[in-house]
Amino acid sequence: HALELSFGAAAVAAAINTVFGLIVAWVLVRYRFPGKRLVDALVDLPFALPTAVAGIALSALYARNGWLGAPLESLGLRVAYTPLGVIVALTFIGLPFVVRTLQPILAELGAEAEEAAATLGATRTQTLGRVVLPALTPALLTGTALAFARAVGEYGSVIFIAGNLPGVSEIAPLLIIIKLNENDYAGAAAIGVIMLAASFAMLLALNLLQGWAASRR
Repeated sequence: HALELSFGAAAVAAAINTVFGLIVAWVLVRYRFPGKRLVDALVDLPFALPTAVAGIALSALYARNGWLGAPLESLGLRVAYTPLGVIVALTFIGLPFVVRTLQPILAELGAEAEEAAATLGATRTQTLGRVVLPALTPALLTGTALAFARAVGEYGSVIFIAGNLPGVSEIAPLLIIIKLNENDYAGAAAIGVIMLAASFAMLLALNLLQGWAASRR
């Protein structure tokens, strides 16, 4: 269950970051607005914060009496100490990987191709699907792979908000620590090898997909 939660939550968080990372990178590159530099700096917040501090802050925000947890609880949605809390933490620490991977590609792409498509009668949806996304796909896959790889092995920012309930919100990295504290080195090594093999297989698949996407440009 711990392995399923770690890989499943990492995959969901990476998918969320793919969508919102693209939106954030697009806004930062294409638009000017008050506070843009502040927003750009906040993207790197997960890099600057110690992971334990991030975990404590997220736990405080999403607890039952927290600023975000209380209104969500009133809607019947509990975040802290549930698998959803794990996804929230992994999404937080993975977003910068997608944004920072896409920003230079978007800046290099410029707006000329979009303007040319518009002059030829393409709609915004057609321009996005046939001009922008094909050019961004390799970088988008790279950012997604980086976010996924970081999320699978994340420990510090997750253990506080997860609650670490066995069979509910216990992640695989925590289980490795538990095995080591119990001097069960074989058990810890077995979990680590499984995580390593599964991570390698998924990253290999993403890299192959990225190469295929690049070859079609």
